[in-house]
Amino acid sequence: MRIHLVNPNTTVSMTDKIAAAARAAARPGTEIVARTSTMGPASIEGHYDDALALPGLLAAIAEAERAGDQPTDAHVIACFDDTGLEAARTLARAPVIGIGEAGFHLASLIAHRFAVVTTLSRSIPVIEANLMRYGLDRRCCAVRASEVAVLELEDPASGARGRIAAEIARTVAKDGAEAVVLGCAGMADLARALTAEHGVPVIDGVASAVALAEALVGTGLATSKRGAYAPPRPKVYTGLLADFAPKDTA
Repeated sequence: MRIHLVNPNTTVSMTDKIAAAARAAARPGTEIVARTSTMGPASIEGHYDDALALPGLLAAIAEAERAGDQPTDAHVIACFDDTGLEAARTLARAPVIGIGEAGFHLASLIAHRFAVVTTLSRSIPVIEANLMRYGLDRRCCAVRASEVAVLELEDPASGARGRIAAEIARTVAKDGAEAVVLGCAGMADLARALTAEHGVPVIDGVASAVALAEALVGTGLATSKRGAYAPPRPKVYTGLLADFAPKDTA
């Protein structure tokens, strides 16, 4: 099984960390092929960055889909905002999993009430909107920000881990969270230690998405191509989209 993991930001060191977490979670025989977007922001923090990350993300998905000699069985979008998830599902033949959606769903299976601890406050509205879109807002008791910038997660001297841990402690004590979803792909390496520290499941969306991708491929399920995720109609795309616009779908 070949899973294509794409980091929609352009920070290679973050891709390396995310890929390590994905490979640690993958079953024997699952190959993780990690890719860093070649256009867009260095980190995704809010709506503006999300919009600018879309062309690079879709180009990466399209390139992986066209690698006929090494077919992609599933894609994982390694941004907790689930950047471009709907568009990628329309473009791709293989199933596409977002790490935010995956983390929420796994949390709902092991806890009645879960919380999300993310990076900056500006990410809270995006996450809350996604929870409503997925129908899981009633299961989430809080979305809290640790006020850690995404790129601070790359700096061991930033104190990011301590701020994330403090926010987990607060949501467990004050909100009644029974599980916590880490709201950034760059936090993937912290889940196991934070679980032991706080005595509640701390869920990494990267590992969650890999597990769900393996389940979909293993059961032979792929994205429906009727209705919302029908392939885009061929047409002229100008500018950034021109190189990977669909040409062979109806």
